[in-house]
Amino acid sequence: MPDWVEDGAVYFITICCAERGANQLCVPAVADEIFEAVRFRQTRRDWHVHLLVLMPDHLHALISFGRDKAMKAVLANFKEIVAKKTAVRWQRDFFDHRLRSDESHDEKVAYIRRNPVRKGLVTVAVEWPYVCSMNNQPDAAGPAVPPYL
Repeated sequence: MPDWVEDGAVYFITICCAERGANQLCVPAVADEIFEAVRFRQTRRDWHVHLLVLMPDHLHALISFGRDKAMKAVLANFKEIVAKKTAVRWQRDFFDHRLRSDESHDEKVAYIRRNPVRKGLVTVAVEWPYVCSMNNQPDAAGPAVPPYL
């Protein structure tokens, strides 16, 4: 991370599959591998996943990265691990946006949680099974402090 980014900064991340429109991620076996990779990275203190929602051809997440961890390298390694264990092919890059306020955080939580509803996959957000949160309270008003800070 650049030295001007404070420890524990939360990033809104979007990672897309190479083949858009095809359901690659919302398959139970694939989702299990993705969530296992998320937990593995968490135990290594590479990141703290506040919220992650899988969509058929992309994922959205709110993530804080560990001290001295390069976001690009951590995400590239995550994508590589998932690709080796599944048939998922990722786009080369990803989208990231640092959240600078509680309001921005709340807005992104709502956007992520409601995405399956907006896409017509479920009628209410709580019905969507492809959700991972390491906070225990994914809709809390502010970001949880990652355990490594």
